[in-house]
Amino acid sequence: MRGPVGPSDGARPVDAPVGGARRARAGWAGSLIAPASRIGTLFGVVAVVGLLPWFSGRDPAQTVLRARSAEQEATAEALAAIRADLGLDVGPVDLVTRWVSGVVRGDFGSSWVNGRPVLPGMLTALSVSLTLMVFAVAVALLVAAAIVIPALVAGLRGRPGRTSGVVAATLTALPEFLLASVLLLVGAVWLGWFPPYGWSGPASAVLPALALGLPAGGLIGRLAADAVTTSFAERWVLTWAVAGFGRAAIAGAVLRRAVPGLLPQIGLVMVAITGGAAAVEVVFAIPGLGRAALGAANSQDIPALQTAVLLLLVLGIGFGVLAEIGRRLLLGRALRAGELPVPPVAPGSGRRGMLVPAVILLALVVMVLAGIGRDPLISARPRLAAPGAGLPFGADASGRDLLARVAHGAVATVGLALVVTIVCTVIGLLFGLVPRLAAGPIEVANAAPPIITGLLIAAVLGAGPFGAAVAVTMVGWAPLAAHTAALSAEARAQPYVRILPVLGVGRPRILFTAVLPAVIGPVARHGLLRLPGNALALAALGFLGLGSQPPTPNWGLVLAEGMPYVERAPWVVLAPIGALVAVSVLAVSASALGPLRRRRTG
Repeated sequence: MRGPVGPSDGARPVDAPVGGARRARAGWAGSLIAPASRIGTLFGVVAVVGLLPWFSGRDPAQTVLRARSAEQEATAEALAAIRADLGLDVGPVDLVTRWVSGVVRGDFGSSWVNGRPVLPGMLTALSVSLTLMVFAVAVALLVAAAIVIPALVAGLRGRPGRTSGVVAATLTALPEFLLASVLLLVGAVWLGWFPPYGWSGPASAVLPALALGLPAGGLIGRLAADAVTTSFAERWVLTWAVAGFGRAAIAGAVLRRAVPGLLPQIGLVMVAITGGAAAVEVVFAIPGLGRAALGAANSQDIPALQTAVLLLLVLGIGFGVLAEIGRRLLLGRALRAGELPVPPVAPGSGRRGMLVPAVILLALVVMVLAGIGRDPLISARPRLAAPGAGLPFGADASGRDLLARVAHGAVATVGLALVVTIVCTVIGLLFGLVPRLAAGPIEVANAAPPIITGLLIAAVLGAGPFGAAVAVTMVGWAPLAAHTAALSAEARAQPYVRILPVLGVGRPRILFTAVLPAVIGPVARHGLLRLPGNALALAALGFLGLGSQPPTPNWGLVLAEGMPYVERAPWVVLAPIGALVAVSVLAVSASALGPLRRRRTG
């Protein structure tokens, strides 16, 4: 029914076409924001990579001369000849402009080291990495399914609730480079089932895929279990059950409700596996794109590095677009019509769930207190001494007390990882609330492996813990921003949110009172899940010499120093691995307690 016709009603036929045209123009302009963001960010990053030698203050001609011939003396004449040969005499801006114009024509340039065109080799490396990605994603999805099934069964039985997630947290905390080394030792050396190195067929992908897929599957599985538990708490599930729908139909509907918010994360994991597998590719001598990019960065072969980064960024943008299309297809008309159900506060893990984080926190505190008074630097013990009464964790290859090194490294490793995680979560929330504008930075940041970013940062700032923290932060916020963007889109599609503008509520108030409260809880829990991953990224950079330097008792350095002795003295890696797993389980189990606290205090 219509109310009485007033002056505003009489003006409506005239204003409606104008308002519709404005909305159409605004929608058309808004649809261009995301592509413009992607293209602008893409070329911005490529330009920064091209200017890297000048940012670092090093003469690229000297690096190229050393790469071509280590014996040749770096005379002024030799350096001038290299500059003329590579076109370095035109200046950095002209050099990048020339490279971009060549890319537009299909010419990606030639290697500064060997003089061959870089594109064919990088495309071959990309095909290897994509094949490895397919195997690793298959492993990750199988692991994730095994983690989600208990949450699905509990929801179908009417008892949805978050668990401590010990299995998922343990898998997420396993370092990929350590997994690769252990799998190489067991699967290739001891058992002889798989080739130890190289790329000769599907058998060569099994061990690397396990090393990459197990941690990724733990992360995806935990996020999926969280989403499934939240979906089971929505009111429509009870309505379906009362209406007589079977468990299979309800389970399928719950998965369809939970998967859209996970698709951006799955896309990001696929890109991270493709470009971030450098350490695993090095262990197994796989000629993939991550290894090629790492080699180009080490030798400052700028055309090769630019091409590798460009391929990684295009891959990231492509997976991001596909994930967004899949999310919209799964949500369908509910997203456009604003008919998504309102998600309630999901149930916490209960009182028993508090036992796991309490025990782990107590164990970590006891470990730190027991080892903080011991000297982590003095080599007064027998080399590789086994654990005993005087050495609870044993000694490393230099005769240093592992308990002291792990205890002293707890503050540096966990403290720095916690700061990085908080910063990444805040940045992810801010960028995720403006998804169209941040589409390019999100996809580009995730496509850049932390190792490559660490090399770039180290070239400018130098190796050290601060540079490692900056490198991990530069890429660590992207998955959180993608998660925020997916959740905020669903929050804006809620019926009660879509009606707010009609009631005169402004956009800022809608953002801070309706959208942000709906996304901050899941994103904060996701941030806690990223804590062990950030610690591992910092450890990997320390392992490569880009983070904390020896003899600092950083967990990554302790782990790296013990890896050559893992076969004869496994305790040298069990101590830092156990600490990382404990922090991971603590983070995941603590994240499950958040809704319970809010319900009790709310």
